[in-house]
Amino acid sequence: MTGKIQLKNMAFYGYHGALAEENTLGQRFLVDLTLTLDIAEAARTDSLKNTVDYMQLYALCRKIVEQDRVKLIETLANDILDQVLATCPRVDEAAIVVRKPSVALGGPLDYVAIETSKKR
Repeated sequence: MTGKIQLKNMAFYGYHGALAEENTLGQRFLVDLTLTLDIAEAARTDSLKNTVDYMQLYALCRKIVEQDRVKLIETLANDILDQVLATCPRVDEAAIVVRKPSVALGGPLDYVAIETSKKR
């Protein structure tokens, strides 16, 4: 039985961007993570050891967004996906959306985002 585990609207403060101000002042980043995996054993046993640990995933995303520094949200998304697949062997596919609400484009907008995914 295949299922999707979603962590939506995780909010972190990081220092990512191509502009000097972004690297000095920092800003908020919003992350949605969707993991596709076989959930049959977890559903049958009701045991955390047979699925992925949400706390571990949240901490992993937080560490990458808050400690690393990159210029592009494309790189940030890729780094998170690589770490998820490296540390969560049960995950068959990981998809991510990284939103950057504060972007200096000379006019109003809600956010800029990257959406991507990787399969094992």
